[in-house]
Amino acid sequence: MARSAEYKPLLYTTTVRNPERYKDFIHLLKSFDGQILTADVVEQFERESFKCGLYRPVKRIPISAKDKWGNTKNGDFGEYALTDEETKIIYDGNDPNLHNDIKGHKEAGFKRGWESRFDTQFKLLKALGFVYYNIGKSIEFSETGNFLASTVSITYGADGTVNRKIINPQNEQIAFMQAFAKQQRCNPFIRELNDNIPLILLLKVIRLLNADSKFNDCGISYKEIPLLLFWKNNDANALYNRIKQLRIEYGYTPSPEIIADICINEILGGFKEFKMKSIVSEYPDDFVRKMRMTGLISFRGGGRFIDINHNEDEKINYILKTYSNYKKYNTERDYFNYMSSVDQHLFSIRGIETNKNEAANKLTEWTKIYNWETIKVELTHLAKRTVSKDNTLKFIDTPSRLEFLTALAIKTKLPHVKVIPNYPIDDTGLPTSTAGGGIGDIECIENPNAVLVEVTMAQGRTQTIMEVWPIERHLEEFIEKYKVNSQCIFVAPTIFGDTERQIKFVKSDKDLTIRPYKIDNFISYLETYQTLYNSNI
Repeated sequence: MARSAEYKPLLYTTTVRNPERYKDFIHLLKSFDGQILTADVVEQFERESFKCGLYRPVKRIPISAKDKWGNTKNGDFGEYALTDEETKIIYDGNDPNLHNDIKGHKEAGFKRGWESRFDTQFKLLKALGFVYYNIGKSIEFSETGNFLASTVSITYGADGTVNRKIINPQNEQIAFMQAFAKQQRCNPFIRELNDNIPLILLLKVIRLLNADSKFNDCGISYKEIPLLLFWKNNDANALYNRIKQLRIEYGYTPSPEIIADICINEILGGFKEFKMKSIVSEYPDDFVRKMRMTGLISFRGGGRFIDINHNEDEKINYILKTYSNYKKYNTERDYFNYMSSVDQHLFSIRGIETNKNEAANKLTEWTKIYNWETIKVELTHLAKRTVSKDNTLKFIDTPSRLEFLTALAIKTKLPHVKVIPNYPIDDTGLPTSTAGGGIGDIECIENPNAVLVEVTMAQGRTQTIMEVWPIERHLEEFIEKYKVNSQCIFVAPTIFGDTERQIKFVKSDKDLTIRPYKIDNFISYLETYQTLYNSNI
């Protein structure tokens, strides 16, 4: 018997916890576009996700597979592709229908076990209009789904290496911006009574708060986000007034208990309890990460406030005008068709173009916010692939964060160097994605010389194959652009042995200088030397 709909706090997903992985999952599924979804297709997909190391079950894993996944962590890609035999062992070894020690979950319309696991992996992407599927029906990619799938390239080398590279970073933002501009909480995919579009409710409340002269014109406090997540309807004025009352009574620092009491007892009527940590931390973190993916929000006050990215005001105006009044749909198919239809006008609107000097100037402002010790800690998190606890940086995807922190580190320790990052920025100077394809990551001018800085989170052979040759091309173009003595610095969590050998070959073949550094070693270099350009190499 189906559960009746009820009011709930907003939580998008708990299965694919890292939103950076959505594009990888949907990219792998793209090869099955148009096929009938059967148990065999589910098996093929899951085994493909094992093959590259994207998804790694925890039980009955062959030693040979663990070796191929190497030192990479769960959620990253493996160093080498698994064989068909290895993926079959993993698939069968983690089938709840075959092993009593594995707890299998059940999704409506899907059999317990791997079929239900497949549904949980793609349930949100289906509800957001990227891909439609049902057992016994064709897998259908929408245009926005194709956009998201095209964000990344996953290939296998002749030697079995897994090669993964982000190729169209802007497409991810385009896809999620449209999806969240339309996404209704009360929809046929999700059994809940809350009736609003979360992104639109957020944007409207922020504008109301910013228009109030009593407040500080910096958006909604992170501590106030839970009220939005529990809010039952789309009445932005009522939510604004409730937040205003909260600020009058408790300022900007209400206790977790106060927030929980408002959410559970006042908004929901007290019929259900929720964990305090979920209300004040887990739910808001999940929501802010998703909204950040649209490129429409910025952080203020060291991450304490979420505000509108004013570089995108034209898009925001259009979204509020077009999608605030929405039609409800009774069937999953009708709702998916609505979600998947492309709004060509929204796609055509361009944000305010920030020139490179502005990006460089914004970077200087961030040196006043993050001191050297903090930058070191955050770079070390990236080197060790541990989680950042910074209220702002934790919401920036790791490749973009590495570009930002590397640029910030150089500017902090070598203020005489003109540091020009090529990543797109919001109105505060934080990256909204990595630097686009075809250009280097960070350009540094240290008269009379110049240094191109390239960074990557890639490891192993993927690093060698997907990074060094593009860096060689970028460096040649960089030299042609500035026409001065130039070098390239290459920064990564670790430097693979084959990467170093390939860099030496580039030096002997074309006399191009690429200086590879592990993140830790680059930190030490900046603490030791007074120049970025090294004439002794």
